[in-house]
Amino acid sequence: MDNSSSIIENRLKRLREKLKLKDIDAVLINKRENYFYLSGFTGSSAYLLISQEDAYLVTDFRYVEQSRNQASKYEVIECNGNSIDALNEIIKKIGIKKLGFEENYLTYKIFSEYKSSLLVSELLPFGRVIDELRFVKDEVELEVIRKAVKIGDEAFAHIIKVIKPGIKEIEIAAEIEYHMKKLGASGPSFDTIVASGKRAAMPHGVASEKVIEMGDIVTLDYGCIYNNYCSDMTRTVFVGEPDKELLKIYEIVKKAQYEASTSAYRGLKGKDIDNIARSIIAERGYGPNFGHSLGHGVGIEIHEEPRLSIRGEVIMENGMVVTVEPGIYVEGLGGVRIEDIIVINDQKPEVLTSSTKEIIIL
Repeated sequence: MDNSSSIIENRLKRLREKLKLKDIDAVLINKRENYFYLSGFTGSSAYLLISQEDAYLVTDFRYVEQSRNQASKYEVIECNGNSIDALNEIIKKIGIKKLGFEENYLTYKIFSEYKSSLLVSELLPFGRVIDELRFVKDEVELEVIRKAVKIGDEAFAHIIKVIKPGIKEIEIAAEIEYHMKKLGASGPSFDTIVASGKRAAMPHGVASEKVIEMGDIVTLDYGCIYNNYCSDMTRTVFVGEPDKELLKIYEIVKKAQYEASTSAYRGLKGKDIDNIARSIIAERGYGPNFGHSLGHGVGIEIHEEPRLSIRGEVIMENGMVVTVEPGIYVEGLGGVRIEDIIVINDQKPEVLTSSTKEIIIL
């Protein structure tokens, strides 16, 4: 991803507005997804310390050159020992008294170390501020996500030529992941789900040694990481003559997925969109068989806010990227899930996933 100087500058500006509102001198960030978002640095170890006037990136010898190349808006400090000492040098230099921290990320052990060792008057929880900054994707982020989704679509077009009786679920998963890597992905965004036959009744049926048989339904749920951003999609296909109830369930899920996707308007809460799909499924008698949320945000992390769930209170804004993935699961029979990634765009949601949702019989 092209984290240009102007993009990072804009993100820092928005963060500093939050610092001012909270009356905090600076914030300490060490969650990887957040320091990547705010700096462009992709290494596995860093601390950001950001105040109204200054921005520091503390890392070890392995990443000094990389961080200087990637995080041009930051002063890079090499830490070859105790990171607390390096942070305290900055704290003393710029006079930090009130320091914010990521309370939803830190372990109690690390917090206790900060509390006892950092030279500040107050350690203050920073809430979900950075997560909220990440809710709405800018155009550069959207282009990367579009590419990640396209890789998933191309993998689906490939894998339906591979699935046949006699192949194992784990072999299908391996082929999907290999094909996505050939297309430029750095890896899967989560453990690939391939659930066939009765196993399709398990929403998170990670690929097993089960062999595909004639008459099986096969749920494929997978995604990739491309330039540090994730994709996620689900399609359900049939091998041989489909079970009649599963065909019926497929059409219900497809309708619920379509109605929720096309009605995901700016201004609705996540729970409002969830209710669109949930009501359709419940009206047709399968309410108890749809037990998970309708969807979730996707970006640097595979599961982000906002959530499309019965408790989803976040109001949709243009540029939010979410999944829409209703499902119906019947123990002993199987299940169906269909999932797209969409971008909120007034009353015309942009559906990024392009793979067909018509019934496929292999």
